[in-house]
Amino acid sequence: MNIHRFSIGSVPAVLYGEPAEQGYLFLHGQMGCKEEAEPFAQLVCARGGQVLSIDLPGHGERRGRREELTPWAAVPDIQAALDFAQTRWKTVSLRATSIGAYFARLSFPAPARALLVSPVLEMEDLIFSMMRRVGVTQEQLQKQGEITTSFGQTLSWKYLCWVREHPVFGWNCPTCILCGSADQMISRQTVEAYARRHSARLTVLEGGEHWFHTPEQLAALHKWEETEL
Repeated sequence: MNIHRFSIGSVPAVLYGEPAEQGYLFLHGQMGCKEEAEPFAQLVCARGGQVLSIDLPGHGERRGRREELTPWAAVPDIQAALDFAQTRWKTVSLRATSIGAYFARLSFPAPARALLVSPVLEMEDLIFSMMRRVGVTQEQLQKQGEITTSFGQTLSWKYLCWVREHPVFGWNCPTCILCGSADQMISRQTVEAYARRHSARLTVLEGGEHWFHTPEQLAALHKWEETEL
């Protein structure tokens, strides 16, 4: 499998595979990196496609740049990657994990196909869920601006306002979703409602968490990707 490392502007990127007419844009989640795409790329390239993956702000090769993983920082980078892909492929599909799926839905109207793992589908609902978890009200958040939680996430009034002011694109494309039954971050009800509205195929891994990281979970993820391609 050919692997080409380069940059799109200042964004580190990697392109897997030989020149093709179709491919996938791969977007990792929080604490991830562009190299996470390689196992998926092996499947896609074996079928004659390519995979383009980038490091989102503050991740991978972008660590230490004092960048934050915010939508207003990530969206322009994703749009630049999409522009790069569209000049080379006739069709661009998406493989995204967690918050990468949210950023993708902010960045372009619709991929040809979407494979989503533990996707953040309703960001405002997720923020409110985290606020309830630590007993923070909107008034408190607005007054303090930012509140650091005990579970490592920082609640931000600016972030909440941005989410409200920037709705996601309404996709109408073939979509497959994989989530874990033990996901403590994404509401099962939210995922099921989205799947019904968009006629998406939903697969739930029993015992799976938000972050697929054990050998068993990674094997299930690989099998799901192979099945849905």
